[in-house]
Amino acid sequence: MIENFTTIKYLKNGNKKQKEAYLDLKSNKVLELLAPFNPILTGTIPIGIDIPESDLDIICECKNHDDFSTFLKQKFSGYKDFNIYQTIQNTIPSTIATFKTENFLYEIFGQDIPTKNQNAYRHMLLENKILKEKGLQFKKDIITLKLKGFKTEPAFAKLLDLKGDPYKALLALENSNISFN
Repeated sequence: MIENFTTIKYLKNGNKKQKEAYLDLKSNKVLELLAPFNPILTGTIPIGIDIPESDLDIICECKNHDDFSTFLKQKFSGYKDFNIYQTIQNTIPSTIATFKTENFLYEIFGQDIPTKNQNAYRHMLLENKILKEKGLQFKKDIITLKLKGFKTEPAFAKLLDLKGDPYKALLALENSNISFN
């Protein structure tokens, strides 16, 4: 069964960290506040390959980066270590805000792209599929690489023996009929 990652209901029945993330997201109303921007929780926590320092990554669709920045400042600047900046990521203007709650570091990422089409979401769906097909040992190997300092996509690329840019190489598998068993 493939989880519906567009809501966080699956976290309620997940592992300890996922349940904690669910409670933190709910108690701080993060997704409710971000609702106008079609937020989706992405990253390692939803697919269970997080390490202790993993954050909660939330992608958003924003049409106007200045308005989005103003909104984020209004809603989240009261949190510890709030920071916001605009950058270019993969040639696309992006707004990124970070802050801490009592239990988690958050990263909110906005681009003028529907959230389901953003690379973070696409990577997560593909990584989830690979994890389900490859099994528990592969998952453990990914976590081991992450603990050694690898970012998620480079860890997958290493174990799958993908060449070139790991972010692009992983996405190249998206529409292939490759079985990872």
